[in-house]
Amino acid sequence: MRRSINRWWQQTGKAVFAAGLALALAACGQPQEAAKPATQPTTEATPAIASVQPEQILRLNNFTEPLSLHPGLISDVWSSNVIFQTFEGLTRIDDKGVPQPAMAEEIKASDDLLTYTFTIRDNAKWSNGDPVTAHDFENAWKWALDSKNGSEYAYQLFYVKNAEAAFAGKAKPEEIGVKATDDKTLVVQLENPTPFFLELTAFYSYFPLNTNVVKDKPDWAKEAGPAYTSNGPFKLDTWEHKTKLTLTKNEHYWDADAVKLTKIEMNMINDANTELSMLEGGDLDWAGAPTGNLPLDAMPTLKDKGLLVITPKAGTYWYEFNTEQKPFHNKKIRQAFSYAINRKDIVENITQGGELVATAVVPPTMFAENEQGLFPDNDIEKAKQLLAEGMKEEGYASVDQLPPITLSYNTEEAQTKIAQAVQDMWQKNLGVHVKLENQEWNVYYENVKNGKYQVARMGWTGDFNDPINFLEIFRTKEGNNHTRWENRQYADLLAASAKEKDAAKRKAILQEAEKILVDEMPVIPFYFKSTVYAQNPKLKGVVISGLGYAQYKWAYFE
Repeated sequence: MRRSINRWWQQTGKAVFAAGLALALAACGQPQEAAKPATQPTTEATPAIASVQPEQILRLNNFTEPLSLHPGLISDVWSSNVIFQTFEGLTRIDDKGVPQPAMAEEIKASDDLLTYTFTIRDNAKWSNGDPVTAHDFENAWKWALDSKNGSEYAYQLFYVKNAEAAFAGKAKPEEIGVKATDDKTLVVQLENPTPFFLELTAFYSYFPLNTNVVKDKPDWAKEAGPAYTSNGPFKLDTWEHKTKLTLTKNEHYWDADAVKLTKIEMNMINDANTELSMLEGGDLDWAGAPTGNLPLDAMPTLKDKGLLVITPKAGTYWYEFNTEQKPFHNKKIRQAFSYAINRKDIVENITQGGELVATAVVPPTMFAENEQGLFPDNDIEKAKQLLAEGMKEEGYASVDQLPPITLSYNTEEAQTKIAQAVQDMWQKNLGVHVKLENQEWNVYYENVKNGKYQVARMGWTGDFNDPINFLEIFRTKEGNNHTRWENRQYADLLAASAKEKDAAKRKAILQEAEKILVDEMPVIPFYFKSTVYAQNPKLKGVVISGLGYAQYKWAYFE
């Protein structure tokens, strides 16, 4: 395999390597994801080597140390890239983007779509050989809904009856609408009909936990070893913190015959040049999205050589305001900073990955109208007007009286380039001085979660294919809403959408809510994301969902 990929790069990749790496640029920013299974790049066929079978070992880059490998505690793409390989829910999204039975062999829904009955497979087992039971699902969901456990994604379970009330301490755990009636049967009651519920059950917030292990070893998820039990196609074999982790095929997985890879090696490299260099040298089989990055200046040459795959995805890159810190507690000042950005310049000259300018929050894969957006890009005159009005409201006579402003971002070259461009735009267009501050991802994200920022780069990629997934982030100050922004009318509209059975009316309600969100501007949308990557052409069967999650269950080398 190494010999064949080296030959491939000798034929087509050396110019790319020279163009991308000689400039010593670092990583592209937010990981990118595809809107449908991505096509393979066209390359010259490499002759097979007689009697030599390729190793079924996938080597890729997972960018950084996972924040956690506990399904109930993660919320970032790099942790989830591991969890989606090691765990499995009641359903799994297939290569067509459709949820299929997974841990559940049979699924029945009531006529009113308020009650689901899942029957667990007889051969569903944990990686230690224990049977997976309905109790493992019930206990895992209730664990996440105990606010003391600190699950940021607990709100994803609020579609279950009384789940939100229990999280708020207004209902007892036994009142939550999930019940294992026996080892094989899980009955779930919902608050309202939820058309995407079987997509949710494929998401990690709905994954099970091994009840016996969790009870006996509360720190089971902090290291690789016998205590780390999972139920997916792969199991965690080693975890060299901040360096590398390896997964091996789970022989107890119910569908093990479909799994061809014997091992997945996940490096933790936060430099895009190194990542591309390792692909060129045959030390990686994949470079770029969804969990790595490509050097920005290498992308035009990669594209010219036909080695770059670019597809749209259901994601939005944005900056977040801390609305509890001055001066960004003022709506007009937030709007001014947003309107003063030239997004078209950023996507054409910095990111260069086929991104679409975003002047809305929900991607056009969900609201097609949002390709046109909800406000003009680069509206300098309006920005100046809004800044003057906002400063007057707050008693600032000039921009020199504004509190010191710091723009925070995680340490990556692309994030640096975007931040420097924005800093220059704000200085030129608004006369505002902005300090830049960068930190390594894990430190940076902890500060953002804890409100230790003024303006910070973030973004969102859908967890399931519905606009509510983007809008519900901002329903309350809890969970993944780092902006601390709340709006009662907005929250009421989201609640009303949950009860609306007519699809067109529900869409109209959600669009009305989005208009409030964009008008209040707790986040600055920049662009709608795309997936960008290059790979070993012998690698087949990797599935990247429209929501950007990679599945290696069906991957193999030919």
